[in-house]
This record gives sequence, C-alpha cells and structure tokens, in this order.
Amino acid sequence: MDEQQIVTLHGERALIDRAGHLFAGARHEFLVAAADPGTWSNGVRTAFAAGLRPATEPGGVALRKLYTPQALPDARAERRLARMAAGGARIRICSAPLAQETIVLDRRIAILASAPGSGTRTYTVIRTPDVVAGLRSLIHAAWESSPDLDDHLRRRPAELDAQARRILRMLGAGHTDESAARQLGMSLRTYRRRVAGLMAALGATSRFQAGLRARELELEGRF
Repeated sequence: MDEQQIVTLHGERALIDRAGHLFAGARHEFLVAAADPGTWSNGVRTAFAAGLRPATEPGGVALRKLYTPQALPDARAERRLARMAAGGARIRICSAPLAQETIVLDRRIAILASAPGSGTRTYTVIRTPDVVAGLRSLIHAAWESSPDLDDHLRRRPAELDAQARRILRMLGAGHTDESAARQLGMSLRTYRRRVAGLMAALGATSRFQAGLRARELELEGRF
C-alpha cells in the first residue's frame, strides 16, 4: 500500500490485499474498538492476527480490545472472550455505544470501518499523525473508564424479573417516583423500596447511575 495519508478501501478483500501487511507489521500496540468480535469477517480477523504475538511473548505487542456488551450475548460468547484474554489480549467492555469501529496500530496508523449491513463496507486507512493521535485518545478515554472483562462479568446482576425490568425502564426514562409508581400500579413506598434494592444490586449510588446501568443492560439484551 502506498504512503498516502488517507486512503478509502471498498470491501474486505481490498482491505486484506492492500493493508493486511500493516497488521503483521505492528510492533508495540494493537488497539481495537468494536461492537463485538463478529463485526469482522473470518478473513479480516485472520489478517489481523497474522504475525501478532501478545506482549507476554518475546517481541509481542500490547493487544487491547474494547467491545460493547453486544459481545456477550450468551455463555458461549463469554467463553470465547475468555479464551482471547487467556491468549494475552486485554479486553474491556464499554457500556456506551462506540460511534465507529476503529483499529489503531502503534499510534501511527488508524483504520475506520463503516457500519456493517449497509452494502459494501468501506475502510479508511489514516496515516495523518494528528488524526491518528486524536482517534487513539478517544478510544483510550473509553478504555480507561471501562471495566475489564472479568470485572464486567462479576458485577452483572442476576436475571431480572418483569417488575424489576419495568422499574429500570422508568429510571432510564427519567420518570418521577410518583409517576412511575402510578404507572406500575404500586404504592410510592413500595416503588422506592424496590428502587433502593435495584440500586444496591446494580452497584449504583444514584438514580442517574441506575438509569445508565439500565441502558447498559438493554444493550446486552437482558431486558
């Protein structure tokens, strides 16, 4: 691939053919931000992995992968990410949606992917130092505020009953206690008691945090 500062490639085949060697050329850091590992086809994932060794091995690179809760729809997916972590990758789960799936290599090259399912995907390969640094900073900020895979799994609550899910929706929508209790057909006292119990189960210290956690659970498909 030539040394143009910004190049847009159309389709995964073009990405593999023209930029696949960049992944094998990573020497220090391989940073990924994506909805889930299945975002990329097997061919692209194979190209990503070619020649990459984790930092735990001599000459390895720091493999950091930031996913959303979509990466954990079931126990099988959890085991898959656990195997990746056991293989040397550091994995964190970001509760906020990721605006665009991105790869950053050695702080010098960034690859932005268009949304899947919208026809032929495009991949923009960026070498402009300031742009790459800015993209990495955004991902790094999300990384720093996101829990490790194990921490995320430990703090997930058990399956919620129907009433708890309705209460969380009320919190997420910003309803007052009085309005939520009336719509749910329960006394204000009972509603507040249930909210306090849910906040404790979710590890939330405020109604706002509980609402954010409700949004995270919704992204996970847990209610």
